[in-house]
Amino acid sequence: MQETYLTGIDIGTAGAKASIFDLKGNVVGSAYKGYRCEYPKPNWVEQDAHHIVSSGMVAAGEALAQSGINPGRVASISFSTQRCCTICIDRSGSLLRPLISWQDNRTAVEVNEILQKITRDRYYDITCMPLNTTWMISKILWLRKHEPQVWEKIFKIVQLQDFTLNAWGAAGYYDDLSDAGFYGLWDPYGMDWNDEILGLFGIDREILPEPTPSGTKVGAVSKRASEKTGFLEGTPLCVGAGDQNCAAVGAGVVENGLLSVSLGTAGATVVYLNEPFRDPQRMAMVTHHVEQGRWQLEGYQAAAGSVYRWFKNEMAGLGDASEDVSGKDAYGILDEWISQVPAGAKGLVFLPYLASAGTPRWNSEARGVLAGLTLSHDKGCVARSIMEGISMEVRDMIETFRRAGIGIDHVRIMGGATKSPVWNQMQADIYNRPVQTLKTSDAAVFGAAICGGVGAGIFKDMKEGVSALVSIDKEYQPRKENVKIYDELYHNYCLAYEGMDEKGVFHSMAQMQEQY
Repeated sequence: MQETYLTGIDIGTAGAKASIFDLKGNVVGSAYKGYRCEYPKPNWVEQDAHHIVSSGMVAAGEALAQSGINPGRVASISFSTQRCCTICIDRSGSLLRPLISWQDNRTAVEVNEILQKITRDRYYDITCMPLNTTWMISKILWLRKHEPQVWEKIFKIVQLQDFTLNAWGAAGYYDDLSDAGFYGLWDPYGMDWNDEILGLFGIDREILPEPTPSGTKVGAVSKRASEKTGFLEGTPLCVGAGDQNCAAVGAGVVENGLLSVSLGTAGATVVYLNEPFRDPQRMAMVTHHVEQGRWQLEGYQAAAGSVYRWFKNEMAGLGDASEDVSGKDAYGILDEWISQVPAGAKGLVFLPYLASAGTPRWNSEARGVLAGLTLSHDKGCVARSIMEGISMEVRDMIETFRRAGIGIDHVRIMGGATKSPVWNQMQADIYNRPVQTLKTSDAAVFGAAICGGVGAGIFKDMKEGVSALVSIDKEYQPRKENVKIYDELYHNYCLAYEGMDEKGVFHSMAQMQEQY
């Protein structure tokens, strides 16, 4: 009997990765193509959606070629996509303007206009999303106000999941349920666009895509996509999910008590919910789990790995060089620096808000801060503080979940950060919980493949797919002596944020930066 394979494609913020898996969870072919964000103005972040999709096709074709398998043995193709990307298309399917990224914070005025018509509490009670500049509702209002020439031509406002499926051959625009929430117009428990919010802001549901459960077959690879990639025309295309929703499945988060942490370009924490839940603090967001009829409680970090990469390139003097004379790569050099510094970085506190603060602070004016510097601190101390600060923002999310009554027994971490044993152990110490790495660390692309396996009928549901494919690699236990230090550091982290916020320092900085 010939072996069957699953293809997952992750359309991320910085690049697209495609991987082909056998039914034991082994990668038989993989490729990556990077691309860039554009920053036309302060707080603006845009991308070329056509280039993004094309890069995904190139990566998929290279992964297929690397695997050496017969394309006819691929049972399905499914996608993990960066979420909350606003894409405007006309009736012919043509792009009307560049994609507005989830990282874009241009819409502070529109958020205030929303609050003139609906309270924050009411908005959260409907959408389970804390109102801020990230969600697409504010981008939609901005487009209508500032780009009327685009607005009058809009046929659909879609995201990368539905745009990518359509480009590969699906007829129509099918947005997965998890992505629907990021419009800021969706009721996750009513399972529909909310008429109250649509009515308040004059948004016609006809411009929105068709919300569709993850793991649903919605089309097949077109002749054009086949010619571009080498995949067989007619190969099933299945709805995947947003990147963090796919990553949660790829990490095996399909039961209570598990938390996944992804430190990619952005950061995210995910807890599985088997019944409806609203955060009583209205801080954490609820989206759909890829398992139909289940949800996940999420924390969102606007910048995580991108902050560490910024430090490597701009501050550490390592740039894009891959290695030094000793053969160590740039991140290995940083690990070496950090290993020589004690936990707590000799009292330094770093607030990692280089792209605003997400859960639980939700402050678009927050900025990065390094506090506590003395002449005794060196580059290793600063490097460690950067790494600790990124993890402290995750701890902020964990504390929010804990106060909401959500129990967390184990943490599963994924993404490029897991290549650093130093960071893995640091996270166990900061979260004070066992931290597990995965044999397949690219959990988003893995989760997409599992979605495709369900859509192709290979697995009866997501849990069966997880049971068949997901495996733990290593476990890191928290060290008591470091847990105590990090409890104190977290206290100072909170004080530093609150002092900057309450005294208006963040606001003043943001106002000043508007002129540049």
